[in-house]
Amino acid sequence: MPRSRINGNFIDKTFSIVANILLRIIPTTSGEKEAFTYYRDGVMSAQSEGNYAEALQNYYEATRLEIDPYDRSYILYNIGLIHTSNGEHTKALEYYFRALERNPFLPQAFNNMAVICHYRGEQAIQQGDSEIAESWFAQAAEYWKQAIALTPGNYIEAHNWLKITRRFE
Repeated sequence: MPRSRINGNFIDKTFSIVANILLRIIPTTSGEKEAFTYYRDGVMSAQSEGNYAEALQNYYEATRLEIDPYDRSYILYNIGLIHTSNGEHTKALEYYFRALERNPFLPQAFNNMAVICHYRGEQAIQQGDSEIAESWFAQAAEYWKQAIALTPGNYIEAHNWLKITRRFE
């Protein structure tokens, strides 16, 4: 049984009802409807219950079925989120890149990539490698600049870090 049918959360039920109505009203193919169902179930699994393995299965199936690049970008972004949560930063970066290839207007993907790079810079400092750290920080700065350019006024902490470290132009 699809997760969307067994979830007891009121908000999730409401989302499922609205989504099902929209799927009936908006002209879509059966493949697009199936892809959305897997995407919706992945979101509910990851966000509501923290069942990342099940969410990943749903997202992978959604990527197999979804043909629209914009919709695929959000699926790939969510796969990146799960890998980030699991500490699999290399995989996460890969999926954020893939999401941005399909939709270059995802500031949250740029932000998450910057966070990973900044984290790796901090790790390099702890290991005493300031040259590698600087490289990671420079990359983080570039990603944050892109996120901020897409959504001015967001990512205030990143903006402040860029100013303090004199990386903001």
